[in-house]
Amino acid sequence: MVRNFTGFAPLGVVLVAMLGIGVMEHAGLIGALLRRMVRNATPRMLTMTVVFAGVLSSIAADAGYVVLIPLAGMLFANAGRNPLAGIAAAFAGVSGGFSANLLIGPVDAMLSSLSTEAARIVSAEQEVSITANYWFMLVSVFLITAIGTWVTERLVLPRLPAWAAEDTRMEDPAFAALEARGLRAAGITLCVGVLLILWCTLPQDGLLRDPDTGSLLRSPFIAGLIPILFLLAATCGLAYGIAAGTIRNDRDFIGAMEKTMATMGAYLVLMFFAAQFVAWFNWSQLGIILAIRGAALLTTLDPDPVALMLLFILLSAVINLLIGSASAKWSLLAPVFVPMFLLAGIPAETTQAAYRIGDSSTNIITPLMPYFGIVVAFVQRYQPAAGVGTIVSLMLPYSVCFLLSWSILLAIWLTLSLPLGP
Repeated sequence: MVRNFTGFAPLGVVLVAMLGIGVMEHAGLIGALLRRMVRNATPRMLTMTVVFAGVLSSIAADAGYVVLIPLAGMLFANAGRNPLAGIAAAFAGVSGGFSANLLIGPVDAMLSSLSTEAARIVSAEQEVSITANYWFMLVSVFLITAIGTWVTERLVLPRLPAWAAEDTRMEDPAFAALEARGLRAAGITLCVGVLLILWCTLPQDGLLRDPDTGSLLRSPFIAGLIPILFLLAATCGLAYGIAAGTIRNDRDFIGAMEKTMATMGAYLVLMFFAAQFVAWFNWSQLGIILAIRGAALLTTLDPDPVALMLLFILLSAVINLLIGSASAKWSLLAPVFVPMFLLAGIPAETTQAAYRIGDSSTNIITPLMPYFGIVVAFVQRYQPAAGVGTIVSLMLPYSVCFLLSWSILLAIWLTLSLPLGP
């Protein structure tokens, strides 16, 4: 049991990534970035900016829920728009667009590790890269932003009553000055880090290229993306914290990591049981038996791969209504469906992308989602009688539109045989 747990691939990669992101979050960098992004938007662009910021915030989900969703409500109220629409738009971006991002983050590390474990039921040489779905999820950011904006403006706002603008100061000048200084320091640190990475990867003999072939495909750079993410996030968070005064000494810096690890307790317990399940599942060879039988059935039926992925998206979306955790669902589904579809000729990367669509689209309508209660509390600030039914009815148009449009995007992507990631 100890070996199963400590050797479980998703355990280390997520914890290491979260150490760096935790410094950014607790130093205040992520919150500052979200505030600047939405506050600098013009009224016409406000909805789109809120949804876009919500999608990007999924790299540190807590910040999106705790900072952006209530902030969006206040911004809409100040602009004379119903704050429930702002909360809905932010919730749709943060949770409905959870799997899409412009950056590689802990979600990619967790899912790709579980996919690799499942794919190795068929072949020990199989490996699903952390960037396996990057191109597809990159494009998905703009799709979710556009759909979320359209639903808010055309379907949600017209259903809500008018709202009188509030004259509320969002922050005091001293805080704004410290935040601006911190953002400048973090920006300079990020630029230095990116330049250093480019210096190590662009030359043919770069330090992070494969020393034998000079390739980036199987290189220290690809293998070390999680440590690189950790170092970039931690140094940017540290630079922001020192400049903004939120990190004053080494105890504050270490404390930020400790606070992040304290929030990972539920994840550690989940991963312990997921590790045992995957290990016992592999030992019993049920995975390979189900994969072979399922692949034989698929060969007999000869279904269209695109149609098969669309059905799998629907299955993932329905299961998401009952099991809120993305990693818990994938640890159960991956050992069965990844090998089965692999033997039927469908790559593990494609199965993972389909799962991500189904998992994200129905996050916003299931009360079993961990942050659902927090969103209810935010809404009750403006509508005290609101409850679970209010949120579900408010978010249902987003869920349906995300599921349909995202599935169509994947169908087009697979039909054109485009690569899902590098």
